Amino acid sequence: MSIKIERLNSSFVKELSYIIATETKDKDIKNACITDCKVTNDLSFAKVYYTVFDKDKKKETAEALRNAAGFLRTKLCERIDIRHTPELVFTFDESVEYGENIEHIIQEIHEKDEK
Repeated sequence: MSIKIERLNSSFVKELSYIIATETKDKDIKNACITDCKVTNDLSFAKVYYTVFDKDKKKETAEALRNAAGFLRTKLCERIDIRHTPELVFTFDESVEYGENIEHIIQEIHEKDEK
């Protein structure tokens, strides 16, 4: 992966997080936390990974992000100076839940060893 793409990935995460925190009004979108971004080499798509603070609102947050993708792309275009702003595709980040599950399993193993 080129340095330019890596820089764009980190800039997108930073700027999208800021836009969501300060410029959106939808409470379901404010429930999201951007964890990663993968921009394609031709800059046509950006796969944005997110997680939610409230697990019960996962479905509502996904729908709200899908609906606000155009607004977020426009705001991103104003903040990052590139010729073509990629289309944003939001994907739920399963790695956070996976990590929590692994942590829980390790904790159970340690509790069994102590007994």
